[in-house]
Amino acid sequence: MENIGFYAGSFDPFTKGHLHVVKISAQLFDKVIIGIGINPTKERRFNTEKMLEAIKRVLKREGLTNVEVISYDNLSVETAMKYNSTFLIRGIRNGMDYDFEETLATFNKELSNIDTIYIRAGEVGPINSTMIMDLLQNNADVSKFLPEEIIEAVKS
Repeated sequence: MENIGFYAGSFDPFTKGHLHVVKISAQLFDKVIIGIGINPTKERRFNTEKMLEAIKRVLKREGLTNVEVISYDNLSVETAMKYNSTFLIRGIRNGMDYDFEETLATFNKELSNIDTIYIRAGEVGPINSTMIMDLLQNNADVSKFLPEEIIEAVKS
């Protein structure tokens, strides 16, 4: 049986913290699926298709051949089940993330019987999308926080 990890998020935008989680996951799983969740009640900052294509370019440059990226508009755990995922992957930055993610993991386990694995978001992990947006809106250098393909996508 193939071990498949499902990494769900808004990835709005996809950061180097997210990339760190993907790189670790790609070593742990036979296949990793990055799922860009589309929540109709939450306004996206960046076009989903542009972000999806930019993430694909990041994966190609990084040589992450066992990782694919999709978008979906239902429950993350439903999509994970559709792709026969054996684990849900969640990046955590701090204790507050852990508390939130543990509640979500318990809920998802009840719905699907799929367990969750946590991966530290790495040294730039504590940066969140709100901070990145502040930097972008003030024309600051975000190259420490975003892969070059993502910077191109968010600036276009």
